Amino acid sequence: MALIDCPSCGKKISDKSESCPHCDFAVKAASADDIVRKQNMQRFKKLSSLQSQSMLAMLMFVLGFGFMYWGGVAPGDMQHNIAILVCVAGFVWYIVNRVRIVIIKRFNQ
Repeated sequence: MALIDCPSCGKKISDKSESCPHCDFAVKAASADDIVRKQNMQRFKKLSSLQSQSMLAMLMFVLGFGFMYWGGVAPGDMQHNIAILVCVAGFVWYIVNRVRIVIIKRFNQ
C-alpha cells in the first residue's frame, strides 16, 4: 500500500482507496481526462487567487503612495512613516505574487 496525491485536492491518499476521503473524488472511476481536467482546474484556481492577491497588493501600494504624497502630512510624521511602510509592503507583496505566478506557469506545464 502506497500513498499517492489526490488529483483533486492534492492530499495524500492510499492507492487502494476508491475515492478520496477528503474531497470524495472518485479516483478509481476517473479517466485520465478527468484527472487532467481536475488538475487544470486546481491550477486555474491557484492562479486566480494569486492574481487577486496581486491586485490587492497593487492597490495597497497605490494607496500608500497616494497618502504619502497627497495626504497632507509632513515627512517624518508617524502617518507619513506608516504610508511608506504600507507602500513598501504592497510593493514587496506584489513582486512575491508575480514570482509565484511565473513559477506556477513555468513548472506546471
